[in-house]
Amino acid sequence: MTKKIRHVLGISGGKDSAALAIYLKQQNKIPEMEYFFCDTGVELPEVYTFLDKLESYLGKPIKKLGKEVNFFHHLKNHDNMLPLATRRWCTKDMKLAPLEKFIGDDKAITYVGIRSDEFREGYLSNNGNIKASYPFIEDGLIREDIFTILRETVGIPEYYEWRSRSGCFFCFFQRHEEWIGLHDRHPKLFQQAVEMEKQANKDFKDLKNRFSWIRDISLEELLDKRDEVLANSKKRKMQNKKDPRSWQDILIEDGRDDEDQACTICSL
Repeated sequence: MTKKIRHVLGISGGKDSAALAIYLKQQNKIPEMEYFFCDTGVELPEVYTFLDKLESYLGKPIKKLGKEVNFFHHLKNHDNMLPLATRRWCTKDMKLAPLEKFIGDDKAITYVGIRSDEFREGYLSNNGNIKASYPFIEDGLIREDIFTILRETVGIPEYYEWRSRSGCFFCFFQRHEEWIGLHDRHPKLFQQAVEMEKQANKDFKDLKNRFSWIRDISLEELLDKRDEVLANSKKRKMQNKKDPRSWQDILIEDGRDDEDQACTICSL
């Protein structure tokens, strides 16, 4: 007996994958859709809150993949070498591997939240049993459409008030002001990132360059420059546009889409 083709949609906790799940549910064309989330165990608290809201709206569980083995287990397997943009074992081990285990040898179509107004590609399985579908591209949906979908349903994830992407609290793609935002909103998580940075430098004293989440500056040094960082951030925002819009509206019209550069498990 031939197995049915599985239909899967990865939820990252970000705007595009969430909007795609909602968009396809509203069309009611794929009732057998399976939702999954690759849980590193070190996501922002706001991500988990948003996932709960989304799960309630979808009326189906979002399967948590990899949660039984968290980030720190994988860190030990990599000899305590923390990930960086040039050393992204976290994506491979905690995002891609759990997904491929989840699908196995089954034939599957994965639905990808890449929009028609962006230029990026998602990960494609080397196994050949996974095919990708891009409904937003096919239907011509752009950034503003994504926020319209979210505003009319589950709302925009709260972390967008201060951060440009979902994901791990210590994500090395964060802007300087976003690290300050982490310090202000989640001081314990910020301090944990500081301690991870310090421990890495103790463990690898022979490295040519010291480890830091941000190039050429430690988190403690960044915090000392808090006023300068926030002033520069405010200046950039003022240069973009002066108006009384809400942060949600400003976000919609902000052309920078840093999430495109982050973990793209939902961009298969």
